[in-house]
Amino acid sequence: MGIDSAVAWIGKTTIEGVARVGRAAAFTGAIARSLLDLRTWVPQAASQVRRIGVDSVPVALFIAVFTGIVLALQSSYTFTGVVPLYFVGVLVAKSIMLELGPVLTGLVLSGRVGANIAAEIGTMRVTEQIDALEMLAYEPVSYLVVPRVVAGIIAFPVVTALALVAGIGAGWLTSVNLLDLSTQEFIRGVRMFYEPFDLRYPLIKAASFGAVVTTVGSLYGFYARRGAEGVGIAATRAVVVGAMLILVLDAFWAVVLL
Repeated sequence: MGIDSAVAWIGKTTIEGVARVGRAAAFTGAIARSLLDLRTWVPQAASQVRRIGVDSVPVALFIAVFTGIVLALQSSYTFTGVVPLYFVGVLVAKSIMLELGPVLTGLVLSGRVGANIAAEIGTMRVTEQIDALEMLAYEPVSYLVVPRVVAGIIAFPVVTALALVAGIGAGWLTSVNLLDLSTQEFIRGVRMFYEPFDLRYPLIKAASFGAVVTTVGSLYGFYARRGAEGVGIAATRAVVVGAMLILVLDAFWAVVLL
């Protein structure tokens, strides 16, 4: 590749990147403005909460249960002969509440929810259903996007809270049945360094993850092109970008709140 080709590639990539950022910013602004259109999006929100939240509970609990089991076993192995075994409760509770619970739940839901939203809205775009909504005087962002974003903000913290309970419960059962640790010792470890903020922190993160996953899925679906191939590309990009932004937000909240 010559110097001219390299410069042209850099310039093209930069312009495309700036255009994508601008499109994402404009799309986010349209969502914020559409929040005022309550009559359009409120009737759709309840069904989206069920689809995004209730339908995601089984997979979130599955991940949380095995995370709790593995944490209990690994912490026992790490602490053997070094610190009292009741510190297993400390590690299980703190790790699940502050980090693994919300992040793993967010990543799992990014795959399930983000791809679903991108595919659904993308299919509507390529089959011209969104154009039909505009001709019927419906605002597409208010009707299609805002209910999903609001549902994500509501549902992600609820699903995350259930995952926290399942993960810590699985760690407790593992400790009692496999590690010769009593319930009282496990609870002692859980309570030793517990702070009320430990519950607020993962819920704040989960709400931000819900907003990002649903917004990214809607964005890629809304601008999908080229038929079925374009819908597939939109769903894939929604999952990848959503997962990356979850990790970025995780670091952001750690810097800001911890």
